[in-house]
This record gives sequence, structure tokens and C-alpha cells, in this order.
Amino acid sequence: MKLNKRLFLGLAASSALTTLPISAMAQEWEPTRPVDFTIMAGAGGGADQIARFVQSVVEANDMMNRPLIPTNRGGGSGADALLHLNNARDADHTLMVTLNSFYTTPIRQEALGVDIETFTPITMMGVDPFVLWVHTDSGITDFDGYLAAVREMNGEYVMGGTGSGQEDSIVIAYMSDVYDLDIKYIPYDGGGAVARDLAGQQIMATVNNPAEANGFYAAGDVVPLLAFSDERMEAYPDVPTIKELGHDFSYYNQRAIVGAPGMSDEAAEYYRGVFGAVYEGQEWQDYLASESLSPLPMNEEETRAYWATQVENHRKLLSQIDG
Repeated sequence: MKLNKRLFLGLAASSALTTLPISAMAQEWEPTRPVDFTIMAGAGGGADQIARFVQSVVEANDMMNRPLIPTNRGGGSGADALLHLNNARDADHTLMVTLNSFYTTPIRQEALGVDIETFTPITMMGVDPFVLWVHTDSGITDFDGYLAAVREMNGEYVMGGTGSGQEDSIVIAYMSDVYDLDIKYIPYDGGGAVARDLAGQQIMATVNNPAEANGFYAAGDVVPLLAFSDERMEAYPDVPTIKELGHDFSYYNQRAIVGAPGMSDEAAEYYRGVFGAVYEGQEWQDYLASESLSPLPMNEEETRAYWATQVENHRKLLSQIDG
């Protein structure tokens, strides 16, 4: 399947990168109780880090009259979080921080009965590329060395990830297919645990987002070999993209905030105002740069169109993996 960033994101750059409109902060509706801030992934991963950073910005700047309460619900590849939001008793006080399992899990687990089109778009905070990592002590310094090591181990090379059908497994499956690799894959509860076990040499390689691996990279524990972005990343200027190697493929993890089905228009506008202000603030803009995220602001209509495109794209990707 031929993929590029425009096809993947499903939006023309001129539309996607327009200035995000921010609703007025002063509104009649305000939360009357603490707000459930569900994270559809485990502790330490990219979604968890982003949720807690956003929560800290909101709290430090007194942007809400009630606190955000981050809670990890990553079980079942995010199924626990999806069901929690889908069945929320108080839709106006229930939010979720998402990644691409927002699309893949309902596709792979139809019995959940979750229709993401019923959820409430709030704010797209950015998209996160993937990078192939190995441990420094492996002696592998480039992608050719990685390919040689995998082939030499003849099916015993061990990579970790967040589970079959999850974002990293899609990237690994694509890479394995185009390079004819036989890899042993171990599932984890979240990207943070995957990155930690690579640093501890419990596994041999990972496909992690920069935010999940940067601390270990700074400590000299891990080495980036290949980026699955459209262009070389500023943080790793010497690391080639898979596109440079002749494969028209890139893959990005969404970092978005959505509301429960049935959320009132007043509550939705309140939260769009809060998180829109976070997005435009210097703290978040600095976070985008430091963690190698790409901006992708969009309004409610654009978000719903983006969701529909992502569902279709992921159906095709998952059919290739499962087929």
C-alpha cells in the first residue's frame, strides 16, 4: 500500500495548518465537579506523558475551575478507555486523550459496539512520528546493520511493542514485509514499558515515539536508526527516513483530546477553549518542538473528516497485517 503524509492525515496542509480558533474562555458553562481525563494507554507512554503535561499546564495557569484527573485505562489495547467513555454517566465531565488505537481497536474488536463517530471532537494537539531504536550496546549503528542482525538471527530477533494491530505493530509489519524480515514480537501494556525494556536490554529493538525514548536516548542507552516520518527529524538529523530508502510510507500517532458521546455543546465549547489556549501557549509549542511532534490543528468539521479518513486508512493497513 502506497502511503504518504497527505494520504495518511487526509487533509491538505493548507487546511490543516491554519490557525486554531480559540473560543472565549469566559462562558456560562463550567464544570461542577472534577473532570475525568482518561488516557487510553498505560503509564509512561506518549499519550500518558502528553495528558499529564497538558494537565500540568492547565493547573499551573488556573485555566479551569475544577481539576483534570488523569487516569490510565490502556487495557485491551485501549478498549477499556473506549468503553469507559462510551458509557460515561456524566458526558460533560468525561474526556479522553487518544492515540491511533482510537481507530484500530474498534475495527479489530467489533464486539465492543463502539462507534467513534458518536464521540465529541475537542482538540487535536499534534501528531507523533515513529522511530526504530536499538540498544547502544548492540553495536548496531545504522539500518543496514539492523537488517543484517535480524536476518542472522533467523526468526529469533526480539522486538517489543504495544500489541498486534497497535500503531508500532503496523509500522513493524510494513518494515518486515518490504525487507522480508522474520521478527519475534512481544506485546506490552504501553509504549513507556516498551522503551524501558529496550533500555534494560530485555528486548532487542523497538518502534517508539520520540517522547517515549528521548530520556533513554539522552542517557546514551538507545540509538535511533530509521524514522517513519516524511522528512528527517530535527532531533535526529543523521537518521534517514524509510522514504529515503525508496518506500513511500510514513506513519504518525495522533495526540488528541475527545469528549464522551452526548456531551453538550456548551461543555464541548468550554473544553475547546481551554485546550485551544493550551495549544496556542508557549509551553505547548515548546513541547511540540522538544518532543518532535508535528502541529495539526483543525476544527470540529475537519476533525470528523479526519476520523473518517483514518478509519478507512487503518482498515486497509490492518487487512494487510491480518491477511
